[in-house]
Order: sequence, then C-alpha cells, then structure tokens
Amino acid sequence: MKHPGQLLRDELADKAAIQPFLGVYDCFSASIAAQYSTNLFLSGFGFSASYYGLPDVGYIAWSDVVAAAWRIRQILPEHKLLVDIDDGYVDVHTARHVVKQLERMGVAMVMLEDQARPRRCGHIDGKLLLPLPEYIQKLNSLLLDRESICVLARTDSSGDEIFRRISAMSETDADVLMVDAVDSIETLAKLRSYTDKPLLFNQIAGGKSPRLSIEQLRSLGVGLVQYSTPLLFAAQQAMTEVLDALAESGGVLPRNPDGPNIGVADCLALLQANARAALRAS
Repeated sequence: MKHPGQLLRDELADKAAIQPFLGVYDCFSASIAAQYSTNLFLSGFGFSASYYGLPDVGYIAWSDVVAAAWRIRQILPEHKLLVDIDDGYVDVHTARHVVKQLERMGVAMVMLEDQARPRRCGHIDGKLLLPLPEYIQKLNSLLLDRESICVLARTDSSGDEIFRRISAMSETDADVLMVDAVDSIETLAKLRSYTDKPLLFNQIAGGKSPRLSIEQLRSLGVGLVQYSTPLLFAAQQAMTEVLDALAESGGVLPRNPDGPNIGVADCLALLQANARAALRAS
C-alpha cells in the first residue's frame, strides 16, 4: 500500500487539477471536514486557538501537534493530512524528529516556514525571517531524512524577497512551495516565472490575501489551496449565536427554523463512524 505522501505526490503530477485542503483544528472538526474532502490541513492557527486558547504566536509544543495528528489519523486513516509544523520548533534536530514521527503515522505532508522566533501566524504583522541559507539548510535536512512524506516549503517574506526565496526553495527537493499572506494577484501570477513546482495558496477570512475561486487560482497556475480557518471561525460564530439565543429564550434550547437542528442522534452517528474507521485501521 502506498504511503499517503506518495499518493499526494502522484496527484500533484496532474498539473490541471487543484488539490483543496480543508483546515481543521481537532478530531471533531476533522470528522466534519472529512465528509467534504479527502485532504485535511491541521492548521497551526486553529490548533493554537482550540488546544491552548491562545493566538498563533509560537506557543505550540511539537509533542502536542504530533499527538493531535495521531488522533486524527486513527479515525480518518484514508484521508491525506497536511500538518503545519511552524518553523520545525526552532532547531533542525527537533524538526527532523517531528517529521519522522509524522511520516511513520501516515501524514501526507508537512509545512515548514522560514520564520525566526518569536514566530507568528502568517497574516499577523511583525514576522521575522531566518537568513535564507539557514532556512535552506534546515529544509534540506528534512528532505534528506524523509522517505515518502511530502514537504511544503513556505516563505513569509514580502516584496522582492519573495522571489529570491522562492527561487532558492525551488532548487531543493521540496514537493510544494507557498508564499503565505501573498497580498496581490499580480504577485501570485509572477511566482510561476520563478518555479515549476506546485504552488499552494492559503485562504483565510480577514487575512492579507485576496479571496479567489478555484477557477481563478487554476488560471494563475496554483496547484493546491488550503482553507485554514473557516471551520474555526464558523464554530466561534455558531457557539456565540446559540448561547445568545439560549439567554434570550430564558433557558429554552433554541431551534433553527431555517436549517438543520443537529441533536444527539446526528452527533452520535458521526462519532460512531469514526469508531468503526479506527477499528478497521487497527
């Protein structure tokens, strides 16, 4: 049986297709997203928010991410999972250790950024970058170690530095390249002049990047798109709305007159499907 990383690599060979990755932040959100896509993205922003209740500015411990990825892989073994490993948790030795663990559990791809500490979400101001040779050395160390897992090289640079870094990353064996928080269609289109590797575009509501359709991205030469946070933001909105409604009704459980009213049976059906999948995979 092929490793999920090799399956993803095979799919990336089709230059006409776009691979969407839905952002998840825990097993429950992954269970819902899995019904809409076979590609899931364990988002650093979402995980930091859900697991720690903190912003994505460097609080995440590598062991927590590895454990979260393991739990998702147990219930969704047939899905391809992309895991955000930030800067590799500072040093190259930790980065190599983390990637090897994720590869062995069947994670399809990891994302390694070129930020220096203190790091932060790509759509937050104040990011610091590693010197390019230092990042390329870290990236190449992961690439030499890996067997099947895909590696996504990400830059958080801006201006002309974007193209210098993309050119350098393109000379490595990285499978996919990404510029986070790219702020214009013109910059995105220009990237194709600097690399022939698959490009990933990150969609995040309220972020720095333009909102683009699949067809627009295809015309710009983008091969992958990740939707990092719509489930996280939707959960925040839905929970706020239901608690407001509960308060306004004097404590009577609210009903949605215009849509589904998910209850015990619906939730239990989702969880029981996960339990069956975990048993089949064991």
